[in-house]
Amino acid sequence: MPDQPLRVLIIGAHPDDADVKAGGTAAKWCSLGHVVRLVSLTNGRAGHQTMHGPRLAQRRRTEAQAAAATIGATYEILDHPDGELDDRLEYREEVIRLIRSFRPDLILTHRSTDYHPDHRFAGLLVQDASYLLTVPAICPDVPHLPACPVILSFSDAFTKPCPFEPHVVVDIDGEFDRLVAMLYCHGSQFFEWLPYNAGYLDQVPAGADARRAWLVDRLRQRIEPMADRYRDLIVQTYGPEHGGRVRLIEAFEVSEYGSPLDLPTRTRLFPFLPNSSQAPAPFTRKDWVDLPSGRE
Repeated sequence: MPDQPLRVLIIGAHPDDADVKAGGTAAKWCSLGHVVRLVSLTNGRAGHQTMHGPRLAQRRRTEAQAAAATIGATYEILDHPDGELDDRLEYREEVIRLIRSFRPDLILTHRSTDYHPDHRFAGLLVQDASYLLTVPAICPDVPHLPACPVILSFSDAFTKPCPFEPHVVVDIDGEFDRLVAMLYCHGSQFFEWLPYNAGYLDQVPAGADARRAWLVDRLRQRIEPMADRYRDLIVQTYGPEHGGRVRLIEAFEVSEYGSPLDLPTRTRLFPFLPNSSQAPAPFTRKDWVDLPSGRE
């Protein structure tokens, strides 16, 4: 157990987004004794073809909590209907309070470019909250943070207005079984709603073992191409020998709205990544200019 465990907050729009995009990396943090909280900004009450409303919301809450338990994390689900997330002020303030209350070292969330409006608004809400986390007069009922945490964005395949640019890649080959265990808990999604919505519900097998094997195959088909896409960065991170063998990864982009991810910070936040000369150059950006009136 580390002397000072990291506090990692993974914010998704729905009660499986955090798992799908960062479950393997979350399992790595948990296995080292760090504190991981998964969050859904909506209750998932619309994500099914036949079951809707409070009954589905409760089912999805139960599924999410079971998923988090498989790796030793916790899951928090806010009570907003999915499909109805937006950037209203009350939601921003709720996100500010949520982040301040947890006091994370690191936040992971969606980019504000995505096919789903809830995903876009989840990313936008974190983005809009980022600077205000440090402003005492905003939401004064919850103590402000001394600095904004590092913020990373989940990977996605969307190219407009700008494509995803990975700055951190994590080998999750060794965590794949735990990722499968997490997603298997979301039965309403991976065996019912998502297959129905995408037109392959007739391919979902019956029986627990057959479904797990089917889920393994589908996950591999989705994740494996990403390793080849970002092979250069994987090799930079892990070295030619290890990097050439990696087949399953999770990738993250550093948000300019959070604190910079310099090499010492990267080493602290990702203790399971190699700390060597083969590590990629740290992500840097021109920092905000401190003006008398604040960062403008």
